[in-house]
Amino acid sequence: MEGIKDPQSSYLSIKNLWKSFGSFTALKDVSLDIKEGEFVCFLGPSGCGKTTLLRAIAGLDLQTSGAVVQGGKDISNFPASERDYGIVFQSYALFPNLTIEKNIAFGLENTGRSKSEINERVSELLDLIGLPDQGPKYPAQLSGGQQQRIALARAIASGPGLLLLDEPLSALDAKVRVYLRHEIKTLQQKLGVTTIMVTHDQEEALSMADRIVVMNEGKVEQIGTPNEVYCKPETLFVADFIGEMTQFRGTISGKSLVKIGNTELNMVEHRFSQGREVSITIRPEDIIPLGS
Repeated sequence: MEGIKDPQSSYLSIKNLWKSFGSFTALKDVSLDIKEGEFVCFLGPSGCGKTTLLRAIAGLDLQTSGAVVQGGKDISNFPASERDYGIVFQSYALFPNLTIEKNIAFGLENTGRSKSEINERVSELLDLIGLPDQGPKYPAQLSGGQQQRIALARAIASGPGLLLLDEPLSALDAKVRVYLRHEIKTLQQKLGVTTIMVTHDQEEALSMADRIVVMNEGKVEQIGTPNEVYCKPETLFVADFIGEMTQFRGTISGKSLVKIGNTELNMVEHRFSQGREVSITIRPEDIIPLGS
């Protein structure tokens, strides 16, 4: 089935996840639910915990406490080899001494499939990613964008229930990144595979994700659609991190009034008390110049 399979079902549940490295706490009580077939981006600045969270889901760095439930099964203590996912790293991690065909086939060789079945699957995947004639070549003979598509084909070769993408486009130039955003999103929708992508690029997250998990200092600041996190940020960090935002300090002067310096402005009705100091945030596109 294409697209999101069941918008009501939670395929992956993260429950009260903590992760510490010695005295440093990288994840602080993270909880979230990801629906089946959904494309979710973990977005935040460097060091916010997004890659640590991805690695905990993959079993590459087990959480200190908390639970990871996938498809109704508690996989919290499963090793990475026993979890149902495919993963694409920033560095592609292709085997340089193997042809493209053998790179894609690598994860299929221990699944009990016959050689003809594996060859058929490899051909199908090469067609799917738009590189049908590149099978006999080696990774070094392909461009960075082509190598990334091969890494993606290898990750989905066995039909995993979960696809994990760790900053898959950050090593590519801007034009190729924009092109591959569309390609990856289209492929994900066609396959209907539940996908998590880690990125620090807000434009990438806003253009690709069904929902965005905005993280900061090991905590989740907000979970929402691109429109929700952009237009209705729940914290000052989200408002400042996503998009352009100008901040002013002001004082509440009425139920729908705020004073900035000597200027009083109308605003939506609020519940702040009279005289309280507040931060006012304005996006450039919300400013409408008036003619004289």
